Amino acid sequence: MAGQGSHFTHFDTDGQAHMVDVASKDVTKRVARAGGRIAMRPETLAGIRAGSASKGDVLGVARIAAIQAAKRTSELIPLAHPLPLTRVAVDFSVNEAESAIAISVTAETLDRTGVEMEALTGAAIGLLTIYDMCKAVDRGMRIENVRLLEKSGGKSGDFVAG
Repeated sequence: MAGQGSHFTHFDTDGQAHMVDVASKDVTKRVARAGGRIAMRPETLAGIRAGSASKGDVLGVARIAAIQAAKRTSELIPLAHPLPLTRVAVDFSVNEAESAIAISVTAETLDRTGVEMEALTGAAIGLLTIYDMCKAVDRGMRIENVRLLEKSGGKSGDFVAG
């Protein structure tokens, strides 16, 4: 496990869950980018692209949902610190050949702890929002490969997914 800590930091010496104490860490710029994708039937993708989904602008709503989710991560993940985000950016890319939409969420802060959970939460909720808005026509959509793509800042240094 090169580059990773040797223990789970969210447990104390007695094995009890706790919020990690970050008071002694330096405030630095922290950036994380997470992504994933949702695969669907070609006609579902065509409807999204044409804006003809019954609920309107699917990607516009999913973008706002991803941003809102990143901002509310500490309310959803029990041991995540509430962070003042300085930026959340959401990008979508369409892959016609695979009938899929990929999401990329970048979260940034100036703080003592990283924003990986905020980026991951944003990506997952953005994809779930696409599913929710299109499930009436395609319940077989698949959310896939939600993961951390890269992060920078902090004592643990930079990470780029392989």
